[in-house]
Amino acid sequence: MKHSQQVGDDRGQMLLATGVVLLLSLLSMAVFSVKVAGLTSAHEPNADSVIETTKEVVDILPSLAENRTEIWISSGMERIDAAELAMSSIHDDLLHHGEIRGVEVKMQEIIVSVIDGTTMEISLDLGITDDSSTLQSQVTFTINN
Repeated sequence: MKHSQQVGDDRGQMLLATGVVLLLSLLSMAVFSVKVAGLTSAHEPNADSVIETTKEVVDILPSLAENRTEIWISSGMERIDAAELAMSSIHDDLLHHGEIRGVEVKMQEIIVSVIDGTTMEISLDLGITDDSSTLQSQVTFTINN
């Protein structure tokens, strides 16, 4: 008499599960190795974002401050108040723009001085930071209004 009964054999499923676990372990080690290897790379594509942003801000700041100051003077504000408001609004705009680009742009210690009837000097501490570096510089320029 033959007895034919299906015996549940889980060996194949266990072998498959062990293979999957081993494969995932190897994959996670490979990803970790690539990340560690990237820490020693000489140049990352976004590593110069602080330098580039600083250059852009220093280049555009005088004309932007002069144009905004002119707008508020023509609307009836005093020259020094208009220049201070211009710098405040520029700071707010650059701070927001920097957040979009992944850098933080801060202008601190903004001083507006009247030189003569048409010229004002603006000086400030400019600080630009990203997740890995910071660059601080003193910026001084003149505007005519």
